[in-house]
Amino acid sequence: MTEPAKPDAPKPEPVEPPRRFETSHTGIFHGSEIAYRCLAAETHLSGPDGKPRASLFAFSYLADGMDDPATRPVTFLFNGGPGSASLWVHMGALGPRRIEVPDAALAGSGPHTVQDNELCLLDMTDLVFIDPPGTGYSRMLPPAKEAECWGLDADADIVGAFIRAWLTEHKRWASPRFMMGESYGTTRAVAVAGKLAGRLAGIGFNGLALISTILDFHTVRFQAGNPLADACYLPTYAATALHHGLVQPPPPSREAFLDEARQFATSEYLPALFAGGRLNPTARAAIRRKLARFTGLSEQWLERSRLRIDQLRYRKELLRSRGQTVGRFDSRYLGADFDDAGAAPDNDPSSYAVSSAYVAAMNDHLTRALAIDWNRDYVTFNTDALTKWDWHTGIDTGPTRWPGYVNVAPTLGQLLRENPSLRVLVANGLYDLATPFFAAESTIAGNFIDMARIRMTYYEAGHMMYLHPKSLHALVADLRALIAGD
Repeated sequence: MTEPAKPDAPKPEPVEPPRRFETSHTGIFHGSEIAYRCLAAETHLSGPDGKPRASLFAFSYLADGMDDPATRPVTFLFNGGPGSASLWVHMGALGPRRIEVPDAALAGSGPHTVQDNELCLLDMTDLVFIDPPGTGYSRMLPPAKEAECWGLDADADIVGAFIRAWLTEHKRWASPRFMMGESYGTTRAVAVAGKLAGRLAGIGFNGLALISTILDFHTVRFQAGNPLADACYLPTYAATALHHGLVQPPPPSREAFLDEARQFATSEYLPALFAGGRLNPTARAAIRRKLARFTGLSEQWLERSRLRIDQLRYRKELLRSRGQTVGRFDSRYLGADFDDAGAAPDNDPSSYAVSSAYVAAMNDHLTRALAIDWNRDYVTFNTDALTKWDWHTGIDTGPTRWPGYVNVAPTLGQLLRENPSLRVLVANGLYDLATPFFAAESTIAGNFIDMARIRMTYYEAGHMMYLHPKSLHALVADLRALIAGD
């Protein structure tokens, strides 16, 4: 008796050729008129079987008529999330066109001005804005699933593979190479640089720009048993309280006040939190008084919270008597909740203040300036990527390993030890309650990274310091110094 024939397995859908959109433009950047091309294009990356597995979409801005590409730098840029497309650094800071929104205020629905960005770096370097799979127009190709690249290691592998493919396609292996990441993009930048310097390609970088840095996630993880985050956030709380007029009497110098907060966090506050219930009442009262001065919070509240200050609670409590909350990405921004009784804010005013304006500006730039005619949505933020992200690394995965936390700082230290030409900029917003500046300082120090090889800079704004005009100019000047080797 013969067996019934089995139905044929469904055939995978054919992969369409990569899409490419090329436009020509002219702009004046840092006083120089420059003709340039934008190549907005897919790059198909193959899996181990040699078949296309992923499509990464990037925006390559290439200056025309420049000198030998062997001396022309190229800079790869991305945002973080994880799950964010590159529109923030693209349209907010470093792309050839930039949106203008009011600083530290709700931008509203517009219309907003999008104009040539005189601060764009095209006079010094070509620019490649990368969107990882699941963001922008980038995606995994069937039968691969997007979740396969949603993780620290997998993401770094695929972004690194794209950079290698780009250098080959554009014949730029001899060019000086730079990488700039914002927020989780700083984690990605270090992870990618580590992989490219090692087994993936043997590619070294001339410079890394880490904007709003997070390398050791232990420094921002508020949970029972981890007092490190409370200490790392304290100087940013102090800057925030001072900005909103809650430090009385006002100190004669903000810089000295923040240095005092750093010292208190390291030598008194962190040991007190570690002592916990062992701390005697006299010492506890002294810590509580100082903590109230630095943070603008009442001693009564601090006693009820056992001297611990989660950033969510801080943002709700600080201006509760005024009926206001402060932003996470930038604590200069003020919001209003449904009521004033909760423990945490309803939302982040420094996020909803600008999100709509940036999304509109990016889509307008795609469809008009870059003439992208494609029946596909540009995904500005993929929440699924954030919630499904695999945070394991090669050192803590597997059922026999102890639980770990993400820390790529040792990779940065190794890169600096093994590449004497590598320069690193760590750019910090003073009012950033997402990636606080003292956490970045403590990560560099705590992982014994050579401080002489790191340039730490500070700006009068928050996570996206380029929203503040003066800080944007300062950031660009610092990036230009990194590229020039100054």
